[in-house]
Amino acid sequence: MKSTLFPLKSGSLERQFDGTTLRPVAILGLLAFALFMAFMGTNRAYAQGESAVQELSGLVQQDGGAVYVLPDLKRGETLYFYLSGTSGNLDPLIVLADDSLPASELAETFDARVKEEITAGTDPLVAIPQVVDELFLAWDDDSGDGYDAALEFTAPADGDYLLAVAANPTQETFGDFRLLVGLDAPQVLTGKAEPTGDTIAVLDERDSQSGVSIQELTGTLTAEKRSTFYTLKDVEPGDTLYVFAEATSGDLAPVVVLRDFGGKPIRSGNFLGKESQASFEFTFDEAVQNFEVNIEACCENGPVTEGDFRLLLGLNEPDVLTGAVSPTGETVVKGAIPVKIGLKMQQITGVDQKAENFGVVATVLMEWQDPALAFSPDECQCNFKTYGDIAFVNFVAEQDIAWPEFTLFNQQGRRFTQNQVVVISPDGEAAYFERFSATLQAPDFDFRRFPFDTQQFFIRIDSLFPEEFFVYSDLEGFSEVGEQLGEEEWVVTSYETMINTETASTRQPTSRFSFGFTAERHVSFYVTRLFIPILVILIVSWITFFLKDYGKRVDVSAGNLLLFIAFNFTISNDLPRLGYLTFMDVVLISTFVVTGLVVIFNVILKRLEIAGKIELAQRIDRYTIWIYPLVYVAAIAIVTFFFT
Repeated sequence: MKSTLFPLKSGSLERQFDGTTLRPVAILGLLAFALFMAFMGTNRAYAQGESAVQELSGLVQQDGGAVYVLPDLKRGETLYFYLSGTSGNLDPLIVLADDSLPASELAETFDARVKEEITAGTDPLVAIPQVVDELFLAWDDDSGDGYDAALEFTAPADGDYLLAVAANPTQETFGDFRLLVGLDAPQVLTGKAEPTGDTIAVLDERDSQSGVSIQELTGTLTAEKRSTFYTLKDVEPGDTLYVFAEATSGDLAPVVVLRDFGGKPIRSGNFLGKESQASFEFTFDEAVQNFEVNIEACCENGPVTEGDFRLLLGLNEPDVLTGAVSPTGETVVKGAIPVKIGLKMQQITGVDQKAENFGVVATVLMEWQDPALAFSPDECQCNFKTYGDIAFVNFVAEQDIAWPEFTLFNQQGRRFTQNQVVVISPDGEAAYFERFSATLQAPDFDFRRFPFDTQQFFIRIDSLFPEEFFVYSDLEGFSEVGEQLGEEEWVVTSYETMINTETASTRQPTSRFSFGFTAERHVSFYVTRLFIPILVILIVSWITFFLKDYGKRVDVSAGNLLLFIAFNFTISNDLPRLGYLTFMDVVLISTFVVTGLVVIFNVILKRLEIAGKIELAQRIDRYTIWIYPLVYVAAIAIVTFFFT
């Protein structure tokens, strides 16, 4: 029976077609990943005339699936199939073909025919089902519950047939599957049939290299980072892990260790650290999860060896131990998940110079993709799932899924979250949104040029997981500074984002995202409230030099001295107790010293007057009338030059 069900999702064509070029993930792409073996005399494992049910499972990636041989079918025998996804966002597809053509030739024919139809102007949504019906005996997509596939097939002739399980080629889906195959067992179409222990379909393994994967990794070990680790993907019983590591620079003596989920060492290579290479192999007796391969710098040529390394990890491929193989198949380790991160600073709630901190209201957005978060849309008949803060934390805790949790490294006190939401797409893409307010330390303040200073402010976000789990990258086009920050004293002149590696928040190197901005003061306040009054005071002090009453001049200059002391206390209340002088400090100290000298000078002139030496006093005073302003101008010029 041929099904006419072949739904295509809108918005997916731009990922599948480029002009008239068809991506190889089309229907026969699910067969092209493996060359079918000729079935070598497999005997029927079920009794003739009796119903039999077999349950199979496996993994379907975006560019490949599983191929089975249905050996020695008899004409008129009816087979029933039920295919469902059990993890990820898998939208499973089932296809049946005879073995008249090799898989590679059949795939090429399919590709050519689809391209031919598209070139002739046929809509791809129409062309693909037409070619599938033309080349295959039967297929189905969604005849079961939700996205499950259900198919009934009657063998038209005696012989072997091919059964392929793949993901729907109209969108990118992946995940584990459960396949029920029944002979004369229509109950299979319900998806609830119980396996009878019979063998109906046999996995094709010979040319597909099923279970064979080789991955190459590189890195650097230093005195600061003496080890790193890689978490293996789930391993099946009977799989053999082959590990080869070699130093590619420096005096590195690598030690490789296989550890279980509890950190217990299972197998090691070069454990004494005497060689520049290390290797081992280990066969798993049972299915395991979260095993790690550690590579560590050892000690043959000193306390710590350093250098670059090359690490080969292989499943079921002994040639890995030679170090002379190339990567193939799926990845062996889970690998670090890249996390795009950005920040919008929307308000500055205050800058406390004395406490050296500032308050902000900001929005942080993180985007990442984790297959563990994937789900099938038919579960909820939705294209995305939304979680609040507590709901998401509970969800990942129940599923034992790590997510890129973070901390504000320079945060003081609590971070007050105003809004928090996580949106997850069927393919495991996640977006974390949080709007928060926090008080942040600003240890980079430098007040030497106060009040004409320019200050650096930073919001530093540290991942709580080592770089082996999550690695930050910049979320381009998101980070920005708001147009109305609500801060009157400071003007933000520029901002930038930075990504680097730190060990400050944890003992392991972690990714750090820094949002930095530069701000300058509105100097009009200081000009109108400080510098202009000081200038007026100095001018008044200078005018008194034209008085001949030296006693009055002493009174005025002494009053000015008190005013400058008051100004000094006013400025000191705005700044912390610094270990250095600011520009304003030097200006006030200079005026303070000069005014003090003026008081002393006027007292001396008064004493000369009392002693009857009025002519000497007047002669000296004649020059100081002009020396006084010149001393101030010269002092301010020197101070300005020194600080700028």
